[in-house]
Amino acid sequence: MPQALGFDPDKYIELQSKHIQERREEIGGKLYLEMGGKLFDDMHASRVLPGFTPDNKIAMLDRIKDDVEILVCIGAKDLERKKVRADLGIGYGDDLLRLIDAFRERGFLTEHVVITQFDEGSAEVVEFAEKLTHLGLKVSRHYVIDGYPGNIDTIVSEEGFGKNEFVETSRDLVVVTAPGPGSGKLATCLSQVYQENQRGRKAGYAKFETFPIWNLPLDHPVNLAYEAATVDLDDVNVIDHFHLSAYGESTVNYNRDVEAFPLLKGMLQKVTGNTPYQSPTDMGVNMAGYCITDDEVCRAAATQEIIRRYYKALVDEARAATEDTTVSDRAAVIMTKAGCVPSDRTVVAPALRIEEETGLPGAAMQLHDGTIITGKTIDLLGCSAGMLLNALKYLAGIDPEAHLLSPESIEPIQTLKTRHLGSRNPRLHTDEVLIALSVSAATSEEARLALAQLQNLQGCDVHTSTILGSVDEGIFRNLGMQATSEPKFWKKQLYQKR
Repeated sequence: MPQALGFDPDKYIELQSKHIQERREEIGGKLYLEMGGKLFDDMHASRVLPGFTPDNKIAMLDRIKDDVEILVCIGAKDLERKKVRADLGIGYGDDLLRLIDAFRERGFLTEHVVITQFDEGSAEVVEFAEKLTHLGLKVSRHYVIDGYPGNIDTIVSEEGFGKNEFVETSRDLVVVTAPGPGSGKLATCLSQVYQENQRGRKAGYAKFETFPIWNLPLDHPVNLAYEAATVDLDDVNVIDHFHLSAYGESTVNYNRDVEAFPLLKGMLQKVTGNTPYQSPTDMGVNMAGYCITDDEVCRAAATQEIIRRYYKALVDEARAATEDTTVSDRAAVIMTKAGCVPSDRTVVAPALRIEEETGLPGAAMQLHDGTIITGKTIDLLGCSAGMLLNALKYLAGIDPEAHLLSPESIEPIQTLKTRHLGSRNPRLHTDEVLIALSVSAATSEEARLALAQLQNLQGCDVHTSTILGSVDEGIFRNLGMQATSEPKFWKKQLYQKR
């Protein structure tokens, strides 16, 4: 049974590209379009709006590719902190390079990088800038501005935006994106608009922000899921009172944009000589709300995302071994707003039941037809690997008692792990099981049939009764599965291997 869809991606591409073109005509010059969220692989949007593909935004820009130039920002502080993209497990620096490769592969002009809040005294940041230059990229440095964002007179001056290195773009639509939030996209856009106007070139600013969706209710699960996704940033959805006052229409935005709007409006007035926007909602070009085809499907998907984010917060706190529960407490409040509880995640109870019955970690998965598949920890396999094999057998119509991998084929792998590779855990992880299954497929029809079902696991929910190791976590992520865990380790020890 295919996954239920609630969003029309083709309609989204059509409406969104049309709206961007209309905004360009309104600006009448070069448009710097801040891209909120992920441009190339928006996994969050694809989870809460089933039907939205992770590359929907870039597919939309494909329509106007010849007019588009992509400028990528990265924050110096994120480089210094070695910040990691949680959904991909890679650092922001590596993700910047990955994004540029992905944009170029699709034919987008991408040659400029801006390092925001650049610090000449940071050897790590200077070294990264030199690396980018060595790779043939054009690097611009934007600096910390005293009084930002409150002191408009200083910001919009040669001592503010004027001291930043100007990015000499060549296209009329410049999409400004970044590996993640807090990278300085807005400041980069405004700095560029200032310097363009100083050079006698007309330029303006707009924001492409998918969430919160302005024409959905404040407490709609899709909007609450955005709060859950940014719970570590303390973002909160609010009614855009500027829009309500100007137009008598109630719309949703988030607190940081609403709070910053008076300053942003003042900056744009000082930079360009006019104020094109009366509200934060005015700044946006977001047609996602018009492309929802099944509200109930999106509500259900977003509710599951809210619960997943709660579990993620709990696991992050457990891994950090901290008593600070601020993030998980906020996530719990959002669950209350959405009217859901952890047990509404169907795979939780079966996974916990396996552990209760066996005294060892358990795992459970829900397939798209609603079937629950479980896995338990045995001498040969971890619970995640056992569950994965059980799911593939079910989907391929193979006898559940059949051995896709014989004990004889598993034993040499265990010997390799424990005697030669230094592992103390002889049980096979999900990656090892899949490799062994691939080898077996050369001679086994059942193994070939099982492997062919991997594509049908995308979007399936998984829960484990203990925290996943990095290997199993990565395999589930690569297969497109939505995994959560109870916030406890299997074994109590000071060092926990990821």
